Amino acid sequence: MSWMDVYRERTVTPEQAAAAIHSGYRVFLTGNCSVPQKVLAAFVARAKSLKDVEIVQVLTIGSTDYVAPDMAGHIRVNTMFISDNVRQAVNEGRADFTPCFLSEIPGLFKNGQIPLDVALVHVSPPDEHGFCSFGVEVGVTKTAAQSARMVIAEVNPNMPRTLGDSFIHVSKINFVVPVDYALPDVPMAASSALSVQIAKHIAGLIPDGATLQMGIGGIPDAVLGQLTSHKHLGVHTEMFSDGIIELVDRGIVDGEMKTLHPGKIVAGFMIGTKRVFDFVHDNPIVEMHPTEYVNDPFVIAQNSKMVAINSAIEIDLTGQVCSDSIGTRLYSGVGGQVDFIYGASRSKGGIPIIALPSTASVKGVPTSKIVPTIRPGGGIVTTRNHVRYVVTEHGVADLYAKRVRDRARALIDIAAPEFREELERKAKEFNYI
Repeated sequence: MSWMDVYRERTVTPEQAAAAIHSGYRVFLTGNCSVPQKVLAAFVARAKSLKDVEIVQVLTIGSTDYVAPDMAGHIRVNTMFISDNVRQAVNEGRADFTPCFLSEIPGLFKNGQIPLDVALVHVSPPDEHGFCSFGVEVGVTKTAAQSARMVIAEVNPNMPRTLGDSFIHVSKINFVVPVDYALPDVPMAASSALSVQIAKHIAGLIPDGATLQMGIGGIPDAVLGQLTSHKHLGVHTEMFSDGIIELVDRGIVDGEMKTLHPGKIVAGFMIGTKRVFDFVHDNPIVEMHPTEYVNDPFVIAQNSKMVAINSAIEIDLTGQVCSDSIGTRLYSGVGGQVDFIYGASRSKGGIPIIALPSTASVKGVPTSKIVPTIRPGGGIVTTRNHVRYVVTEHGVADLYAKRVRDRARALIDIAAPEFREELERKAKEFNYI
């Protein structure tokens, strides 16, 4: 029997695939721009006939009918990163959050700490050898598919065929569901004057020949716009978006000086628009790999001049970085911040950066994001032992190997001017300075 015979034999409708999910099952749901919409909708349509199905996910984009209040008792989400579409459910106690380094999530599936009954995935059509690509989401998904007892795959001609360690053979798919719809678009954030000012400070820290990690959002996108005079940059990142394309087209990102995977953009997933999906399709410069490789700090550290750019909710005067919660309100997750901050710190010439605006608005009232102490219940993601550079629109604080008194002074100097006097008063009260 050829792989084409296997493919035809296992082809079903979304409803038939959803019928294979039974009460008590634990289902991995692939995420980001790769959420399999048709099978998920068919599953939600029959969910009230089921009990105690757990959906394990990281970050999803799109409809979350499966986490609606009336799904209680039928479906419960266990997320390892809190995206905005499940945040309310988590904080109302209707969904669960499992804190975990992004690099370690696949191991939970592979080693049986979180065994999977089903992996619900989204792939490209098979090539002439019968291999489908996981496309825009390889990171956590490939290992989940290898670990689950059953794989249900939507096969979509709009899913780009990305290269690297990114394939699954049709013989490993139990239910093949042909679909044809566009992947969701997530446009780049508009660069504000604030994000551009922060980006200028960051760009000044980045040397020619550096390898970059950056996420999505106003600050990372603004940083890319400030690198047009740099040379021979590389990319090793958990994710990337449209902003990288111009730097490749202009020859700024060429990867020629990378010490690991020279000439290649290495990533685990991407979030963006059709522009980036078209860019990565069969593009030999792009290599997608599972997250346990991409986010392994000891792999990251093999890139010389590794630059990691991550953000935070608040940072205290000793350098403790809170990134996953606002007090006791769970907000996001650890993600890959610690993986890349630690990996960059171990890199030869590495530059680990925490970048954030100096203020936030709480009910219309400005508050400082550099604070005397992390508010009660806030999660410390990057410890004061790991932090190095902190950047706001007011400048750069280099905290590495600095005494607490020096750290406090450096952070006060890049805080918003209207909060510096109070921060200094608190620093003296705590005997920091």
